[in-house]
Order: sequence, then structure tokens, then C-alpha cells
Amino acid sequence: MFHYTSYQWLFVFYTYCFLGWCFESAYVSLKSNKLINRGFMRGPFLPLYGSGAVMMLVVSMPFADHIVLTYIAGCVGATALEYITGVTMEALFKVRYWDYSNKRFNFQGQICLSSTLAWGFFTVLMTRVLHRPIDRFVLSVPDRVLYYATAVLTVYIVIDFTLSFKAALDIRDILVKMQGVKEELTRMQRRLDVIVAFNNEEKEQKKQERELSMAELSAGIKQRFAELKESIQSKPSAYGASIREEIAELRGKFSGYPDPQNNFDNALDFFKRDMIRNNPTMASGRFKESLDELKHMADRKKGH
Repeated sequence: MFHYTSYQWLFVFYTYCFLGWCFESAYVSLKSNKLINRGFMRGPFLPLYGSGAVMMLVVSMPFADHIVLTYIAGCVGATALEYITGVTMEALFKVRYWDYSNKRFNFQGQICLSSTLAWGFFTVLMTRVLHRPIDRFVLSVPDRVLYYATAVLTVYIVIDFTLSFKAALDIRDILVKMQGVKEELTRMQRRLDVIVAFNNEEKEQKKQERELSMAELSAGIKQRFAELKESIQSKPSAYGASIREEIAELRGKFSGYPDPQNNFDNALDFFKRDMIRNNPTMASGRFKESLDELKHMADRKKGH
């Protein structure tokens, strides 16, 4: 049984946030063959691991003498925490910061069987082995020293979390705006395709095999305007007043998007770029293509 004061629990939470960051960053860095500062925050802390560790300690306390029940409690408690955290973050930020969709026996990509089984193992390992030296250290530090150390860490972590939370909200807003622009450009391109095909007496239009990037959409629309300009000059009688008005209206709308890709590219400051690069498993259902473009922009800016 662990009998801690509130700031001792908080220090334990911060300790596991740091240890979780060490483990996750090392694992992802080795897997990616490059150094990655893993996590939602910029500093060396992963709140999910800290929350999971404290939760494991709490739920396992009634079963301290029973290893099987400790394992089961860890499986259930940590999986519930991971699911609730994942769903909440996706609802807030429109992306998943971890995604198990490619794992067997997953649920909504938020949790999976292998992760659940691993959480149970970690609970047993932590309560029986890892936490013992941490417990001795926390209880050996003078109360005043631990209190001020925890206070300083709290100020730092609150500032870091606030900045990271704002960056995540900004990324969400960029994704939503980018998706809106792409949908508008796609509609514009399709309408221009109809006009070009109709006036060239083409019975079939080419089907779009994949979703285009904003750069490709912009280039395609410019090409269609150029084709229409040339066609109107060579066959002016083929285009009635209403068609010409529609083309002019579409051209006016298109001019309202001054190089949209660079617009969004410039919106990625170093906070947002780092958050995107530090979470290579970040995924999104509705905004998948836009998120892929943002990842590409972040990587390209790093190269510069």
C-alpha cells in the first residue's frame, strides 16, 4: 500500500511522465533510425504514461498480494484510460496521436489486444520491481525539498502543456481550413472539367484516381483556365454568355486563393512542426490527405 501526500503523488506522476518519455522516445527513435522527441509536449514528459502509472498503482493496491488480479486490474484500468484519453484527444484535435488500426483485435484504432496485455505486464513489473526504488526515493527526500521541487516542475509542465495544447488546436484549425479549401478547389476543378468536356464535345471525363494535393489542384485549375481561354479565342461562338459569366465567376473565386499551399505552409511555426514530426503515428480519418500534406510540409521545412 502506498501512502503519499498530494505533492508526493504529483512527484510520482512527473517521474513516470519522464520515464515514459525516455522509453517511448528511445523506442520510436530506434524504429525510425533518427532521434525523435516523442510526445504531445515539447519537454521530456508524456502525461499518458504518468497518468497510467498512477492509475496502475491505485487500482493494484487492493490486490497487492495477488499477482494475477494485479495483472487483470492493470489490463482493465490502463486500457480504459488509454481509450478515454484517445477519444477525447481525437474529439478535440481531429487527429489521433497514436493509432492501432493496423493491429489485430483493435477497437476504433484507439486500443488493441496486444497493448492491453502489455499494460497488464507493465503493471506487475512496475508494482513488483520498478516502483520500489522510486518509492524509497520519494519517502527519503525531505518534505520541504520535495515540495519545492514539485512546485517548480508543476510550473514548467503547466507552461509546456499550455503551449502544446495551443499548438495542437492550431494544427486542428489548419486541417479544417485546408480540407475546406481542398473541397472548394475540387468542386471548381470538376466544374471546369465539365465545361471543357462539353464544349470540346467529349462524352467522357477522366475519373480522378486519387485525391490531389492542393498544389496539384491549383496547377490543374490554372491549366483548365488556360485551355478555356485558348478555346474561347479559337471558337468564340461555342461559348454562350452564361458560360462565359460562369468561367469569370470561377476565375474570381480561384484568385481568392493566393497560393493556398504556401498559405498553410507559412502557418506552421516551429511548435507545430515539431509536434507533427514528433508524432509520426499521428493519424486522421476525415482529414487524412490534409494531414499527410501537413506532415510533408513539416518535413520539408526541416530540410530548409
